[in-house]
Amino acid sequence: MSPTGSAQRAEATRQLRAATGSLSTAATSRMDTDLPWFRDLSAEERSYVGMIVQAGVKSFVDWFADEAGSDPQDHALVGQVFGAAPPAMAGTVDLHQTVDLIKLTIDEVEANIERLLDPDVLPDVHAAVLRYGREVAFATAEVYARAAEVRGRWDARLEALAVDAVLRAETDEAVLSRASAVGWSSRGEVAVVVGTAPPEAAGAQTGVFEEVRRCAREGGLDALSAVQGHLLVVILGGVGQLEKDASSVVHLFGEGAVVVGPIATDLAHAHLSARVALDALRAAAGWPDAPRPVSAHDLLPERILAGDDLARTEAIDDLYRPLAESRGELVETLVAYFANGAGIEATARSLFVHANTVRYRLGQIADLTGLTPSVPRDALTLQLALVLGRQAR
Repeated sequence: MSPTGSAQRAEATRQLRAATGSLSTAATSRMDTDLPWFRDLSAEERSYVGMIVQAGVKSFVDWFADEAGSDPQDHALVGQVFGAAPPAMAGTVDLHQTVDLIKLTIDEVEANIERLLDPDVLPDVHAAVLRYGREVAFATAEVYARAAEVRGRWDARLEALAVDAVLRAETDEAVLSRASAVGWSSRGEVAVVVGTAPPEAAGAQTGVFEEVRRCAREGGLDALSAVQGHLLVVILGGVGQLEKDASSVVHLFGEGAVVVGPIATDLAHAHLSARVALDALRAAAGWPDAPRPVSAHDLLPERILAGDDLARTEAIDDLYRPLAESRGELVETLVAYFANGAGIEATARSLFVHANTVRYRLGQIADLTGLTPSVPRDALTLQLALVLGRQAR
């Protein structure tokens, strides 16, 4: 700002101070006319906005009087202008609306100083108003950035508490409320995905969680996530295709296996998926070439060998029992098939049947279990299911 005589600036300051109330009132009245969102605020919220406007005008006059030749400081403006309103205002009036009210206030001040000040000081005061308005805009951005940072940390804590409760099978109404508070809206089926946390999660968990939610949204899913020790745990909502949906977030995990548990009916039952996924992850070292992600079901032989009781029950109920209850010769054929080195002709001779009969029965086994006896990995799973079924019987 060009130098203004001390006497002139003192007189301009006196006139501005005298007009602070009328300038603030004029700006607030214009908001009521020009800003529809302002009219929709409650009386308390409107009063807070009025306090911000009044504090802004007063802060400008103080700066003009004391340091008209220097730059306003963002950190000072934050306290002077926004300290009058509670932090919760950042959640009521968004950044775009705040910019609108700042612009309107500046316009109103400029429109009124024409009649308040002597013409010879108007250019310098106009320039000061523009500079001050620019700095207030920067200070506004700082206020909202800080509010977003605090809100992000709080949301991450709520999210971590919700995920921890799911893992401990303590999903009550309070947990569902926490999940809803951080954006969980799914009423569909859910699944839990677990794996090693990425290195960056140690220092910037909020960023990792935001990325998980973003990737999940792109796939039409809800997501909750948390770091548990060295593991990243992601709960996906609205799951339709297990491995496909888990693939949307798999790149956010660290090195090693990424396991997706079975589908659960809703968030209240997600602990069932989490338990299976965590047990499967511990057993996944037995299959170093497993795909990422890999379903807990596909890790059934590793889980059985690791002593997973749920895996043993799954093998008996889903593999052995359907074969035993369908046709007795299916179990007999499967045993003979493995005993004869997976040879069709040799199996047929040992059973005194035609080779095509063996092929037909093997096809039935594949239809009932989803496993093909001629595939080595499927054969391992079926052999373990035969052993467990006999033991259970």
